[in-house]
Amino acid sequence: MSDTIIRPERPSGGFSPKHLTGISDLSDAELIYLLDLAQYYGRLTREGQIIPQRLACRTQVNLFLENSTRTNVSFELAGKKLGADILVLPVAASSVHKGEALRDTCQTLAAMGADAMIVRNVEHGTSAFVADALAEVHLPCSVINAGEGTRSHPTQALLDAVTMLDSLGRSAADGLSDITVAICGDVRHSRVAGSNIELLQRLGARVRCVGPAEFMPDKSAYPHIEQFTDLRQGVAACQFVMGLRIQLERMKDGPTMSAPDFHDTYGLTHETLQFAAPGAKVMHPGPMNRGVEIDGRLADDRNHSLVLDQVANGVSTRMAVLDALLTEQD
Repeated sequence: MSDTIIRPERPSGGFSPKHLTGISDLSDAELIYLLDLAQYYGRLTREGQIIPQRLACRTQVNLFLENSTRTNVSFELAGKKLGADILVLPVAASSVHKGEALRDTCQTLAAMGADAMIVRNVEHGTSAFVADALAEVHLPCSVINAGEGTRSHPTQALLDAVTMLDSLGRSAADGLSDITVAICGDVRHSRVAGSNIELLQRLGARVRCVGPAEFMPDKSAYPHIEQFTDLRQGVAACQFVMGLRIQLERMKDGPTMSAPDFHDTYGLTHETLQFAAPGAKVMHPGPMNRGVEIDGRLADDRNHSLVLDQVANGVSTRMAVLDALLTEQD
């Protein structure tokens, strides 16, 4: 029989955020608590133990104004595992698609009884806009950013941090102070990179950006981040190497480098991973373009790849976020 898995204690000052619009919404204590809670749910799941139905009689709405598969499904699974009633409203079925103002749509859904609204959109600041719109009419619905713009995807960063901690056998309190992470590929247009840079630095990690100059972010946006245009130099001595796809849908003009050339110069392979630290792990938030930013054999090699661990942790981490926002308020 498995040992009893103890739920982590919430911060001494309580868990105060009503919404998760970005990593900056969380104090250090709240951040550690969320990561601990995600590891708790991950262990419950892996050991096949009963998941407490902490969201029973709660209603969760997935309002995805931008197409998504992994994030949408993982939030749906997370809510269902916790006992919530789930309504998935993709963009094609949304009244926003028919011309209704986003404010009206969100206020309508909250007035119908939504307790949590998971929002994804191409425009940065959408989740904060929705939270403000609900506050205007005093509707107590939590808003969670499921990815927006080119710099914000907080739950992806949380699950990536959990994956790194699990891989190292660490808790959130242990942090990542002696760890170096290389984020490789199209960093400039990646919301995943934006939230990861912020969160991983708060955990003490050293973060690097690696890729062609056209895909590097403005230095003013991340002044303390090292940038490398040489892949071998960029991944040198790194314990984790994260690949990012080329974000064609967020570019005004297409990339100057062809996909085959990109793979030859910046593709993550077993050979390029040898330049990283011994035992280094490769990660990718998905969707992957095999043969472009990552070789399929490396992505599928469970001795080196944490890709499927990220997928699994996506559910447990989003369970933690939903639980904390909806049940931990004073």
